[in-house]
Amino acid sequence: MKHESLSYIQEAVKKHEKEAAALSDHLAANPEVAYEEFNSSRAMADLLKQAGFQVTYPFAGYDTAFCGVLDNGDGPSVAILTEYDALPGIGHGCGHNLHGSLSILTGLTLMELKEHFRGKVYVVGTPAEEASGAKITMASDGIFDEMDLAVMMHSGPGGVCMPNTDSMSLRGCIIEFFGQTAHAAACPWQGRSALAAARKFFDLVDARRECFTPDIRVNAVILDGGLVPNVIPDYAKVKMEFRTSSMRRLEDVDDIIRKCARGAAIALDCEVKLDFPYPDYADVVRNTPLENEISELLSELGFKVEPVGPATGSSDVGNVSYRCPTIQPQLAITDENCALHTTEFCAATQTPAAHKAMAKGAAAMTALILRVFNDETFRRDVRRSFEEELRGK
Repeated sequence: MKHESLSYIQEAVKKHEKEAAALSDHLAANPEVAYEEFNSSRAMADLLKQAGFQVTYPFAGYDTAFCGVLDNGDGPSVAILTEYDALPGIGHGCGHNLHGSLSILTGLTLMELKEHFRGKVYVVGTPAEEASGAKITMASDGIFDEMDLAVMMHSGPGGVCMPNTDSMSLRGCIIEFFGQTAHAAACPWQGRSALAAARKFFDLVDARRECFTPDIRVNAVILDGGLVPNVIPDYAKVKMEFRTSSMRRLEDVDDIIRKCARGAAIALDCEVKLDFPYPDYADVVRNTPLENEISELLSELGFKVEPVGPATGSSDVGNVSYRCPTIQPQLAITDENCALHTTEFCAATQTPAAHKAMAKGAAAMTALILRVFNDETFRRDVRRSFEEELRGK
């Protein structure tokens, strides 16, 4: 079963596309930020339960996570990843309302087509992609280890699809400097400025940038540097994120950051403490057979498809991709070049064109999943590509 299946897959999609569009628009009108997605996750879980999925809610230690299971006998296992958290102050400017609903639509379509495959479908609701990334913990807990495929699509602008979304590994860090207060006019020599240590830390990191490889990104802000100018501040707090092309390379940058922090503290006679408040985001383990297949499917459905662009951000989907064959195509939902994480993109997700793209995206994702279920040779190729790419990381 390959591309000849698209026509009847689209017929199955039509049975649920209106309720998926309504779900997407409901989420857009009622955005919920990370770990507060109670109504959003419940609405999705209820749709799955009504369709016949066995639903666990809450799931995996998260109050707003869920897992809907279609147990269709012995066979491969596929995880459909679902996002639904919004951005503070913006709403669904990253399109989670739309591509989260697309994942639900794909699950409902597979329920309609359960006579055409054997295996297990897991629709996994994953909260907080925009915060600390629930997929990271789920992946480290082994939830995806036995999957033959994990898949989701991501909404995108510009009228162009990509067969996958590349991303960078990321580590977040809190650096605290501790000094000694003093009156800034009367006796500044009695103080030790934690703010000066933080500023010197920035200087040292910037001095190292000249020798950074092109894949390294380091960004930081000062969260606390004192309250009034007439007091030498005894405390300063920096939040930093650094990214690289692979998890292994994160350790190289981590060593640089630690040395710069220690050096700044020594130079200003301060103490320093480093803390890592959330787990690392992984880069993506790419998969050529999956990318080639979804490219053909999207093209056949009338989308313009271009090669995967360079990694420009980080996603917790990367952590899943280190555990099983994973793909996250970018789906063009609008021809406009509005940027992600904007109110304009949120509005674009609520148009008839976006709803139409969602239905086509669900058809492509369903066809890809059916190929994994029914084509053993393809499934072996996908697994081989995963193992080879993983060895190269």
